[in-house]
This record gives sequence, structure tokens and C-alpha cells, in this order.
Amino acid sequence: MEKFVCEMHAHTSNTSRCAHIKAEDMIKDYIDAGYDGIVVTDHLSPSTFAHFEGKAVSWKEKIDFFLRGYNAAKNAANGKIKVFLGTEIRFYFPEDANMNDYLVYGVTEKFLYDNVDIDRMRIPEFSELVHKNGMAIFQAHPFRIGMTVTNPKYLDGIEVYNGCPRHNSHNAIANMWADENSLLKTSGSDYHEHEDTARGGLIFDREITDNKDLVKALLGTTPEIIRK
Repeated sequence: MEKFVCEMHAHTSNTSRCAHIKAEDMIKDYIDAGYDGIVVTDHLSPSTFAHFEGKAVSWKEKIDFFLRGYNAAKNAANGKIKVFLGTEIRFYFPEDANMNDYLVYGVTEKFLYDNVDIDRMRIPEFSELVHKNGMAIFQAHPFRIGMTVTNPKYLDGIEVYNGCPRHNSHNAIANMWADENSLLKTSGSDYHEHEDTARGGLIFDREITDNKDLVKALLGTTPEIIRK
């Protein structure tokens, strides 16, 4: 049976300020690692948009900037690996210092441009919007220090394995929480550096053709979790 190995959590320095590898080099890393696909989940968050600090910019300009990493990755892939658009969103609420991050799969460019200031939503409202648009939402590394575990009713699942070696994401606890609350499970390398390559991901039992198909496979199958 054909397998499809996909990275589910990766950042580029083209967009995410915390990442240190350009999209072109990230793509090379994953081609060399034998992966079939990669979801570019650059940060849609206050830290990313701090690039515009002090400037009056439109939402379109912000999304143009956000998409830089994804577009560069697509161009670099050259048919050798599939590139999917995702995001890791963090909402902007300085009054409560909410540090939660959410991985969203099935994202389209149109969705991002049409939904102005989605980074100012609350999770109940955002979850409803995500599902209305046929996407899926997973809380990233929910047991990392600084995170607050989100009410499961707003989620499709959680990241039960985060491969970043520079953080303790308490993956074992996340896995137990997913089981206890009947949440779907995902795994990702949380790629920011070369050393993060292929430390996580999912193995599907068939090819994933596009973003809609990725959501279908996430919600309707049980992919194998990569833990390294």
C-alpha cells in the first residue's frame, strides 16, 4: 500500500520571525528526508505582524506578507514535494496574555483575505468560522509551558507529538488528553531550524491530493504518528 508522509507543522523565515531557515532550504530538507508533503504553518500572530510596527497597513498587505513563506515553498518544490497552506494562529488579546496556538488545516488564500482581523477573534467564534469553511483546527502543543488547554468542543484535535527539541511540549500528557477527550491526533516537527527536519509528521495510507483532501484524511482516517 502506498504511503504519504507529510510534515504538519513547519515555519519559514520568510514569514515567521522565530524561524531561521528560508522556505527554499526547508523544502530541500524535506525532499532529502523523503517526505511527500509539507504543510507550511507560518505564524499568523502579533509577532509576525510586528514587521509593520508603526505603519498603517491594510489587512491585504498583512496577508500578502504572511503568504511569502508559503509561496516561496511552492515555487521551490517544483513538483518534487506537495506543499499545502496552513497556519498557526495566535489571537491578539494583550489584556489576558493568551499564549495559545492553533494549527489550522485546509486554509485557502481566499479565506485569509476575506476574513479581516481573524487574529482578533475568540476561539468559539473562530472555531465556528473554521468549520463553516470546511477546515480543521488542532491546538498546537497544548501542554507546553504558557499554554492553556482549550475546551475540546472547539477543536477537532490536538498536537500529541511536537518534535521541537528546544521545548518540552509534554507530549505524553497531550496524548493522554486526546484519548480522554476523544480528540483527533496530529504530530509535527515544529520546524524552525535544520535540526528540526523530519522529527514529526503523519503517515497517511494514500496520497493526499490537495488541501480539501488533507482535511478529509485528517477527519476521516487514522494516520500513523511520526515520533522521533
